[in-house]
Amino acid sequence: METLMADFDTLQTETVDFLPLNGTDYIELYVGNARQAAHYFRTAFGFQPLAYAGLETGRRDRESYVVVQDKIRLVLTSPLMGGTDIGQHIDRHGDGVKVVALWVDDAAYSFEQTVRRGAAPYFEPVVEEDAFGKVVRSGIHTYGDTVHVFVERNAYNGVFLPGFLPWNPVYQPSSTGLKFVDHMVGNVGWNEMSLWVNFYANVMGFSQLVSFDDKDISTDYTALMSKVMSKGNGRIKFPINEPAEGKKKSQVEEYLDFYGGAGIQHIAVATEDIIHTVTELNRRGVEFLQVPVTYYDDLIDRVGQIDEDLDPLRDLGILVDRDEEGYLLQIFTKPIMPRPTLFFEIIQRKGAKSFGKGNFKALFEAIEREQELRGTL
Repeated sequence: METLMADFDTLQTETVDFLPLNGTDYIELYVGNARQAAHYFRTAFGFQPLAYAGLETGRRDRESYVVVQDKIRLVLTSPLMGGTDIGQHIDRHGDGVKVVALWVDDAAYSFEQTVRRGAAPYFEPVVEEDAFGKVVRSGIHTYGDTVHVFVERNAYNGVFLPGFLPWNPVYQPSSTGLKFVDHMVGNVGWNEMSLWVNFYANVMGFSQLVSFDDKDISTDYTALMSKVMSKGNGRIKFPINEPAEGKKKSQVEEYLDFYGGAGIQHIAVATEDIIHTVTELNRRGVEFLQVPVTYYDDLIDRVGQIDEDLDPLRDLGILVDRDEEGYLLQIFTKPIMPRPTLFFEIIQRKGAKSFGKGNFKALFEAIEREQELRGTL
């Protein structure tokens, strides 16, 4: 870590965008049972089956199912034998995000530029081909055991990647209205936030969108600090959290304990109709954190006028916040894995480009109630 830190420990600014990013290509989770995980995301979240790779496609060590909803692609991967890196990742972290893949025009150039600025290589550029064309991929390490993979697919028209076959089972669930990945939040260790903020700024050309300190994000018992890094005209946003001193163990500390280090805490996915989406997710069994109904008593006084009726927001537990450009509606699932680590956020933006800080206290108190039930507060 000391060597890595020395390479990008000072925040710098470059006027030329040396790493153009088009968006999120896919998110790969290492899970104990990819088949069951794919069924869960289809049944509960409304993802559709897209592609498969495993023994039938020539893979001997792993099995992957790809599910899709609009512009969101999740890859669920499990090991097929003992002693693999995938199995070791699951042993240490439980089910969780391994790969945040970024869509680029030139994967080799992206690798060269980031490694030259201090990124640790994950794998060098590789060309993958099949009858549908070719894809170039490369990868670098970020916090914990998480990696970024650069994906160049402008010469490919297959279903997903070379080596994957179309997956078209009988069960085709309907969409819940999820559209794209809005942001992904990482939790890092004590006093590591600035290091990784500088990594994203200096190594990957991100800009800091907003920051929150422990006075902004705290309750009577716990606190954390967060900075939001953004790139691609706001299409890619990576908030980074670190623990702060409090009377009890914060959600970030709990995550670090159970995940075994830094990693992706939650994935925020956007919808154009959050009331419909959350209603449908509830119907399919997704469980959400709930705030006290008193949260809504002075909501309009706090955030100003909104288009939505308060009654369905109150009934569903949807939160509202505002920045300088508009407002947003959001709600958070409970952890979706056995360990209290990864969860999802459903978000609808009504003009807001960034994040407000009005929901932190209500949200943290809801999380603390769950921590208290788990005995981890």
